[in-house]
Amino acid sequence: MPKHLKTALFVALLLFAGIGLLFSAVFVAMQFGLLNVRGSILDRNAFFAEETEKLVVIPAQPCVSENEKVCAWNETPEWHVVAGGLQKDAAIISRVEQETGVSGRLMAAVVIPEQIRFFTSEREVFKRYFEPLKILGSLSQFSLGVSGIKQETAKKVEEHAEDPTSPFYPGPEAAALLAYPDGVERNAELFRRLTDEKDHYYSYLYTALYLKEVQAQWSAAGFPIDSNPEALVTLFNIGFANSRPNANPQAGGAPISVGGKTYAFGELGADFYRSSELRDLFPN
Repeated sequence: MPKHLKTALFVALLLFAGIGLLFSAVFVAMQFGLLNVRGSILDRNAFFAEETEKLVVIPAQPCVSENEKVCAWNETPEWHVVAGGLQKDAAIISRVEQETGVSGRLMAAVVIPEQIRFFTSEREVFKRYFEPLKILGSLSQFSLGVSGIKQETAKKVEEHAEDPTSPFYPGPEAAALLAYPDGVERNAELFRRLTDEKDHYYSYLYTALYLKEVQAQWSAAGFPIDSNPEALVTLFNIGFANSRPNANPQAGGAPISVGGKTYAFGELGADFYRSSELRDLFPN
């Protein structure tokens, strides 16, 4: 074999080995939560978590009208893309609503801030792929599916659904919805469920059951939040560990800047929930 060919093969081998090592390192870091990025609105998140973090403001993204420097979230190009994606997923959301009893509008209220955060932090991805097609991004780098749920969180959803003694137990119907076929490797199947870009059913199912489980916890504690989208969307963002029932929950969560304004995750979701947007598809 010619020397230059051997050299090229050796370089290619090193390159692929390096790529493999990098992906392995990222995978390990993800499993141990080393790449998790949390954000919070300092004062508001004090109602949910004992520890709060400094507000990190993402640079604001543009309005639909280039002449406007500041506009509402539903006057931005990101919103129009997310709305288009939700319209395409309306039938799936309706199915999950019927199966779980969780309102489709509440599911959409969770997806919207996560998708807008994705688009405003990944501008090149937004411009090149999602804006022309008006589809929802499957957040497969660190969080999974259209709602950005982490695999460990999805596992917790399954555990609570199977445990009648859990304070998050949502009722006997949930476990059957999440059941796995016999002999399947559950971790791999869960990952497939949450990252299926052609069928978002499981993304919405796990999202709905998460919401149902925190509703169950707060109701059992004497503080029902079924009609409080600010609290529910915030709790989806900050996780089971920070779900601490109390008498005065507030909107909080990661900061999201869009249209020249910065919103808390729960605030943005609740703004949609209470708005007139997409009422024909998700009335309540």
